[in-house]
Amino acid sequence: MTELKGRPDTPLEVEEAPMDEAEGLVIVSRSFGRQTWDRFRRHKLAILAGVVLLIMTISFWAAPALSPYGFEEITPDFNQGPSLEHPFGTDDIGRDLLVRTFKAGQFSLLIALLVAVLTTVLGAVVGAVSGYFGGAIDSFLSQVINLFLVVPSFIVLLVVAVKWGSNPTGIAVLLALLLWTSIARVVRGVVLQYKEQEFVLAARAAGAGSLRILWRHIIPNTFGPIIVNATLLVGVAIILESTLSFLALGVRPPTPTLGNLVDAAKGDIDSDPIRVLIPGGFVVLIALCINFLGDGLRDALDPTTRRVRE
Repeated sequence: MTELKGRPDTPLEVEEAPMDEAEGLVIVSRSFGRQTWDRFRRHKLAILAGVVLLIMTISFWAAPALSPYGFEEITPDFNQGPSLEHPFGTDDIGRDLLVRTFKAGQFSLLIALLVAVLTTVLGAVVGAVSGYFGGAIDSFLSQVINLFLVVPSFIVLLVVAVKWGSNPTGIAVLLALLLWTSIARVVRGVVLQYKEQEFVLAARAAGAGSLRILWRHIIPNTFGPIIVNATLLVGVAIILESTLSFLALGVRPPTPTLGNLVDAAKGDIDSDPIRVLIPGGFVVLIALCINFLGDGLRDALDPTTRRVRE
């Protein structure tokens, strides 16, 4: 006996069921979300990275709230090493480094997430418009994308950050303006692939407008690549923001970020390396977790990895 469950247009999976041989196989359909989760959970590094990233994120907000010290509070303990009272030690004016490090993690993550959101929105809009309308619009927007790609972005970022880089929102906008091209190219390619498909032609024949076709029929098919690229951009933004802050061109005190904590402690790296290693280690760990998580999402959302098990 063969039993078909689910909609006929959903991917099917053939599974062995505990039944008599005469009854045959049971064909069970699974939703796209279920298939995506099943593929993602088999990516052990991505699961581990997601758990570690979640723990760090919770700690960044919980530790400063639970600590008896404020991130700018000065104590009598100057240049102290790690202890029960100050697990990460204190800086040269007596501020608790655990609170400052975790508060800096908050700001760094918020900046990186803002960069990812701005980059995704700008890149998706430009890529979708360029790919769907084609012609002169596509040529113009493609030249704009190519212009941003050939400009030495880090040099431009350094120059602009000298004047407008001290504000966290300003840093996020600057990074977004330099990183949006990758998502724009991906979305443009996906839109070019889908705009001549039968379901789009049918919607157009039914009288649907261009904006409706883009929003209801094409953009949903770009969610996979967009999510993967946006996730990876969080790691890129963390590294770039930390680099600018380390060079004293990014977010500056009193707003703490992981980069400017490393910058503040670099002069004491020989005598007190832990003050550099802890915030620097968080930058590396966040970037690694984001990359592993992005790899897992890419494998899970890639339609070419779907298989029918027999």
